[in-house]
Amino acid sequence: MSEAAKWYVIHTYSGYENKVAQNIEKVVENRKLHELIQEVRVPTEKATEITDGKTKEVERKTYPGYVLVKMIMNDDSWYVVRNTRGCTGFVGPASEPTPLSDEEVQKLFGVDTDTVTVNFKVGDNVRISGTAMDGFIGVVQSINLDDRTVDLLVSMFGRETPTTLPINQVIKVED
Repeated sequence: MSEAAKWYVIHTYSGYENKVAQNIEKVVENRKLHELIQEVRVPTEKATEITDGKTKEVERKTYPGYVLVKMIMNDDSWYVVRNTRGCTGFVGPASEPTPLSDEEVQKLFGVDTDTVTVNFKVGDNVRISGTAMDGFIGVVQSINLDDRTVDLLVSMFGRETPTTLPINQVIKVED
């Protein structure tokens, strides 16, 4: 095989991404097509969710409804992918398989980002937890997701005191 494998994007029914990837891998294994279809990926990212002061690592699909396949495009590989249950076709003009550019592949796989989500926003009241100021109520002034810190304005001893705390040490106060 003198051709180089390229990355292609497959459109699937939403929620069937993992099943489509497994089915393609199973057909590749059964038919010994490893040299044609080399890799199948469902793009995901790690995210940290912080709810009520509890930190939880979750894995989210980066592009729901899509699966990436590294393959050498020919009639056999096209047939395998196109006839996989849950697959609606290739991404490209008129469903023609169009390989991803090197820049697109680098953006997809080259940078591993770790995102954080919080259940409060600027202006919300939060309760401090797990510090010397345990139990104090503060108003969120800013949220820095890169540093995973939150700037608060806390009323202490009759004065407004600015403070910066880790995100996991504040809990949103329900109104």
